[in-house]
Amino acid sequence: MRIRTAEFVALAALSVPVARAAADTPFKLGTFERGGRTFVGLVLDDRWVVDVAAANARLQKRHADWKALAMPAGMRELIERYDDGLRERLHAIAGETSAAPAVDVYEVKTLRVRPPVPDPETMLNAAVNYVEHGAEVAGGAAPTPSPTAAPSVPGLWDRRAEDARWTPYLFLKARSALAADGETIRIPPGRDKIDWECELAVVVGRRARRVPLDRARDHVFGYTMENDVSDRGGRGDARFGSDWLVGKSHDTFAPVGPFVVPKEFVPDPQALRIRFTLSGTQMQDSTTARMTHTVDELLQYASNILTLRPGDVISTGSPAGVGFTRNPPVFMKPGDVAECTIERIGTLTNPVAGEK
Repeated sequence: MRIRTAEFVALAALSVPVARAAADTPFKLGTFERGGRTFVGLVLDDRWVVDVAAANARLQKRHADWKALAMPAGMRELIERYDDGLRERLHAIAGETSAAPAVDVYEVKTLRVRPPVPDPETMLNAAVNYVEHGAEVAGGAAPTPSPTAAPSVPGLWDRRAEDARWTPYLFLKARSALAADGETIRIPPGRDKIDWECELAVVVGRRARRVPLDRARDHVFGYTMENDVSDRGGRGDARFGSDWLVGKSHDTFAPVGPFVVPKEFVPDPQALRIRFTLSGTQMQDSTTARMTHTVDELLQYASNILTLRPGDVISTGSPAGVGFTRNPPVFMKPGDVAECTIERIGTLTNPVAGEK
């Protein structure tokens, strides 16, 4: 439903002087559905959603000095155009909406939330990108750095002489596995070892190909999160190693969201607390400072392999605390609720059920 004047009291608490609002009002971005219509929304206080197209049309009429600017039809277009005038317009919309009631604002609970980027061309995930997670997977102490640095990998990874870390490890995840905040994670028939991995995810903002490390952040649009749901049951034949398709890409095994936070509101992506609870029990509690390879390094590495495009998603790996390494192992089951929370980003919540 549309916000009524009486309901605006909570939103008004966000108000700032209009002269400062455009620059200072924080917001997130998402994709929503209402009455069969899908639209891009600007999110305030994790509760209110501004229809950016409707708000822009209304405010352009009010401000004769505003340049006519068409709003994007979808999130990928918004990302592509963000640095071409959209950034300033969205900041202005956020500021003016938080300062006065508007008819194009909805409560998020009245809308269907979609994955914030419903159609990324590429989804990449980092494997073993936290030292403690590597240790729990190995069943012992954290991997010991080599006394001498491993050689560089020509064309992929230039290693400094003092860098004893392993080379970044990325894998592709099927776009068809995408699920939204609130959408049910479906456990496939016969699969009973379904695990969680709460991860910070990077949304690419600009085309990236062989990006220097010191320019990698220029190609980031913002941040969201992914529960990298994982099937630990294998494919029943281990003669040729792990099967990443079975392990990672069942339908609904990539909940992403609920929203995207533009990078200007996340000063340091390597200083965020990250937590996961399963039906209220805390399973993961770490910080992105514990990553082996940083956001910038993962983007640089990925861009040495393939061309990244606006809207692509790079999930940065899971901290320790997954289910299959516990004694006894713990796996998600029908009736559970999976909840991933990352500081400054939000909370991604998904119920768990069997496949229909």
